Amino acid sequence: MTAMWIHQTYLKDICRIVNGLLKTALGPPPGSTTTLSAIQDITFRHESVKCLVGIIKSMGAWMDGHLKIGHSNLHESSENDISESHSTPTSEDGTLADCELHPEMNSESSDAATFEQRRAYKIELQKGVSLFNRKPSKGIEFLMNTKKIGNTPEEVASFLRKNTPGLNETMIGDYLGEREEFALRVMHAYVDSFNFKSMDFGEAIRFFLRGFRLPGEAQKIDRIMEKFAERYCKCNPNSFTSADTAYVLAYSVIMLNTDAHNDMVKVKMTKSGFIRNNRGINDGKDLPEEYLGALYDQIVKNEIKMNADAVPQSKQENSLNKLLGLDGILNLVSWKQTEDKPLGANGLLIRHIQEQFKAKAVKLESVYHSVSDVSILRFMVEVCWGPMLAAFSVTLDQSDDRLATTHCLQGFRHAVHVTAVLGMQTQRDAFVTSVAKFTYLHCAADMKQKNVDAMKAILSIAIEDGNHLQEAWEHILTCLSRIEHLQLLGVGAPTDASFLTASNIETDDKMSTSVDHQYLKNKGTLQNPAVMAVVRGGSYDSTTVRVNSFRLVSPEQINHFIANLNLLDQIGNFELNRFFAHSQRLNSEAIVAFVKALCKVSMSELQSPTDPRIFSLTKLVEIA
Repeated sequence: MTAMWIHQTYLKDICRIVNGLLKTALGPPPGSTTTLSAIQDITFRHESVKCLVGIIKSMGAWMDGHLKIGHSNLHESSENDISESHSTPTSEDGTLADCELHPEMNSESSDAATFEQRRAYKIELQKGVSLFNRKPSKGIEFLMNTKKIGNTPEEVASFLRKNTPGLNETMIGDYLGEREEFALRVMHAYVDSFNFKSMDFGEAIRFFLRGFRLPGEAQKIDRIMEKFAERYCKCNPNSFTSADTAYVLAYSVIMLNTDAHNDMVKVKMTKSGFIRNNRGINDGKDLPEEYLGALYDQIVKNEIKMNADAVPQSKQENSLNKLLGLDGILNLVSWKQTEDKPLGANGLLIRHIQEQFKAKAVKLESVYHSVSDVSILRFMVEVCWGPMLAAFSVTLDQSDDRLATTHCLQGFRHAVHVTAVLGMQTQRDAFVTSVAKFTYLHCAADMKQKNVDAMKAILSIAIEDGNHLQEAWEHILTCLSRIEHLQLLGVGAPTDASFLTASNIETDDKMSTSVDHQYLKNKGTLQNPAVMAVVRGGSYDSTTVRVNSFRLVSPEQINHFIANLNLLDQIGNFELNRFFAHSQRLNSEAIVAFVKALCKVSMSELQSPTDPRIFSLTKLVEIA
């Protein structure tokens, strides 16, 4: 149980840290001001991305160590990416051998299962809480049907009173004031759970109202306070002659609290006015003026508040410490006495806590709790994959700095590795799709060096984690198909349509002699529909060229496209052939997914209305 609590606390901490790093990586929001210079801002952003990469990389290294995966190639090649400008390893020695996953069986397996059960319970509980905050009766019904709370009024009252996280105090009061039979019984059970014995009347009301907010409807307030008065008199039989006295006085106290502490009320109730309003309420007799006066002073000086209202929200700026939840600790540790304020009781307390921090820091050693069940890592990835995806994607899209984009692509590779091995399909596909989109193969005229680096990352992902990609293979094979298509256009090779239509054989013979990019300038590119379609570009998800696209292509766009084709020389036929040759190392399940994806891509190529191709079909035959 202690291990589960520690892990749950750690999940909250890592969630705060990752979200804080995300906000730093994205920079100040539009329209906001910052004291950082442009260079400092960029440095902070890049360092935040670097930290996120370090987090996901450490997760992968820990996972590999416990699953006995020989995956050192990923980490070594990642380091080489920075020092050697993204050189993709081409040696066969750098490839991975097939590995079977053999997680260590130990007592922590039950801990992971227990944590999963607790997590599922908490998710369903929060669903019920959310429903309660919209419609209380429906929320209670849902929680009872799902066995999150009992069916008796006492058990529902206990649930409402135990400060369940997320419950709206206003909706609690609204539900307690309902007149339906079950809700009324819950309210009675709720009030009866309080012990007001020997408690001052004003303090009893304060204690009672700190867990919920009184509803705005007078009839609901009436029902709640009537039951409160009955309960107070039962706990203190000699306090008033009847419960009616307590009921009227309770109403007067609530009215006084609102009058005294509401800024909209300009003319405040006086003490004499409060005493006058409560004459004759004790079975026709007056309560002692001293008693009513003391009660008046107590309410005026100290407003009745709920727990949620007791601590006002700070209006300070969102610093990094606040983002990470470190304000409270840092305030205690680094608090210093100001010169203009005397050292009061709070100051002495803080100084005492500081001394305890210092003393324990010297005497005690840190305690670490080690775990070896890899399934626990899933929960950590689930809370931080979204911010990581956003940080890597935005930085890669907005920055052309080679070091920054290299870090982002490293982060993508490590994230794909972790999510793929853990079988987290949604997260894995999100990372793979993002990298595939950043190749810009669907709009080659806008391609830059970072997009070529993304292509290299795609190849590395396929080689390093091929056994775990499953449906994500389709995105990777689509990228390879587009790379080969651009390379053929660049060298002026005959289109694959010549293999499919007999009328193109003569044209094929005439065009087969051209071998470099200069072909695009000399052979009337503006009349080549395949080239024009590529230069126009399209969306990542468009698998075929739209026949009805007649947007003109300028010579400048063609020249830009030709210059970008030179970037593709970094990825030669050797890399593509090596990729398909590596498919023989896939395990039985992975090769089935690989072939299925290759069939889908092959169908997309063959069905193109303007430029049908047989690249994937040829590769399908080769690997068979």
